[in-house]
Amino acid sequence: MGCVKKAISIRAGLFKEAEVLARRLRVPRSRLFAAALESFLEQHRNRQLLEKINRVYAHLPDRKERRLLTGMEHHHRDIVKGEW
Repeated sequence: MGCVKKAISIRAGLFKEAEVLARRLRVPRSRLFAAALESFLEQHRNRQLLEKINRVYAHLPDRKERRLLTGMEHHHRDIVKGEW
């Protein structure tokens, strides 16, 4: 995938910190910005995934699901009976 050159506006202090860190890490400033953006996007995707998972698990099982779970628990107990 190719690179795109874009101008961005950021606070002067933040830019200065980025310059210092890029020099310390010996990476181009643009690579530092790209890495920071990649990290931010990954965190955002992870938060979205967690929200979806939480929505799924937020709903309690209905009566049919509870009966099925209870049956599975009894079946599992029967299987491991005497094993432990």
